[in-house]
Parts: sequence; structure tokens; C-alpha cells
Amino acid sequence: MSPSDSEIVVEDPGEPAEDSPALATNRSVERVAYVALVALALLLGYDNWKSGMGWASDGPQRGYLPFYLSLILGGAALWGLAGTFVARRPAAARSLDRTFITRAQLRRVLQVFLPTLLFVAATQWLGIYVASLLLVALFMRFIGRIAWWKCLVTSLVFAGVMFVVFDVAFDVIMPKGPIEALLGV
Repeated sequence: MSPSDSEIVVEDPGEPAEDSPALATNRSVERVAYVALVALALLLGYDNWKSGMGWASDGPQRGYLPFYLSLILGGAALWGLAGTFVARRPAAARSLDRTFITRAQLRRVLQVFLPTLLFVAATQWLGIYVASLLLVALFMRFIGRIAWWKCLVTSLVFAGVMFVVFDVAFDVIMPKGPIEALLGV
């Protein structure tokens, strides 16, 4: 059997263009991440220092271990940050200067991230089942370019299975919205 007979190739018409401009390099993204980790370590260290990071007569205070863990986190982040400024090997320097993300790639990431963020917010008002139904249907339609009837059937089945599994079978309390209240569920 030839490889083309056993593989399924799916063309992606929305694939990012190869000539899309770079928005960030690996080096810049690593620097931002290390600075954020240093800031987090400082915040955690200060908070645990305030709550007591010393040794009391009955043992360590409640901030003792978290304070020293934040020192380790801060030290490791500073070490990594310094490494982005000093590249000892040419191969390491080339790796840091490669493109991390292009404009087209960021657009595709945001196509998933922003609706998911809206889903989390919508869950508070619409409930998990209606918000999930909308998320699945809209993802299928606008990202997958699937026919509306398939999107609606799939999302209704998905929401129904979620309801049966979580509400009926496992009796888990899930966020419910006005539609569930209207139906008395």
C-alpha cells in the first residue's frame, strides 16, 4: 500500500501565509515570560514575608516554605533572563532569534482564544449547557466551515450528553442559566 493510500490529507484554506510578518521572536517572548515570573516571585515573596516567613517557637510560620519557594522561583527566572542576554553558542543564539509567532498565526490563536474567553463569561449568565451549545455550534460553523444543520445537531447532542452525564448520572452542580430555569431543570 502506498503512503498516499493510507493517509488522509486535509487542505486548510485558512492556513497562515508563509510570508506573514513576524510579531515576536523566541528571545522577546522568553524575556517577557521571565520578567513576569520575577514579578510573580516578588509578589509572592512579599506576601509571605508579611504573613510570617520566620521560625516561631512552635515551628515554621505559615509563610516560611512559600517564601523560600518564591526565592527559588525568582532566582531561576533571573538566571533564565540572563541567559537570553548572553548566548554562548551560535546555535543557541539562532534559536532565540527565530520567529515565535507571525501575524497570521496570532490571528488563528485569537480565533480560538477570544470565543473561549467569551464562553467562560457567557457561562455565568447563560449556564454551562447553553454556552457550550453556542460555542460548539459557532466553532464548527465559522472555524470548521461545516453546514449549519450539522453544527446544530452536533451541539444539541453534545449539550444533551453533558446534561445527562453531569446532572443526571453524577449529580454534579453545574452553572445553570435562565433557559434551564424556564424548563425546570
